[in-house]
Amino acid sequence: MLELLLPKSEGRVGRNFANSRLVVEGMLYRLRTSSPWRDLPWEFGPWQTVWKRHRRYAADGTWDRVLTALLALADTTGDLDWVASIDSTIVRVHQHGAGDRHDSVSGL
Repeated sequence: MLELLLPKSEGRVGRNFANSRLVVEGMLYRLRTSSPWRDLPWEFGPWQTVWKRHRRYAADGTWDRVLTALLALADTTGDLDWVASIDSTIVRVHQHGAGDRHDSVSGL
């Protein structure tokens, strides 16, 4: 289903898109591991291809359309639960961000 939501390479100048599944898996791997693009394993293809396609999908709204479609599908099948809980007692300021104005940023 995801492949139907991704842009096609027809009508574009240059080479046709390679395997979209591997490219998307490369994007997800990078997001999951927080590794630099250049450290992407070779199994996903050239890191430049994965980066360029990720950048293109973010710019043209592809990821927004994918998210909307997946949310709609999950909502219709009853797999979506909109419960969110935030406990503010665990939110703390870092020790260097608490109150002291005599730092190098202010120039004093």
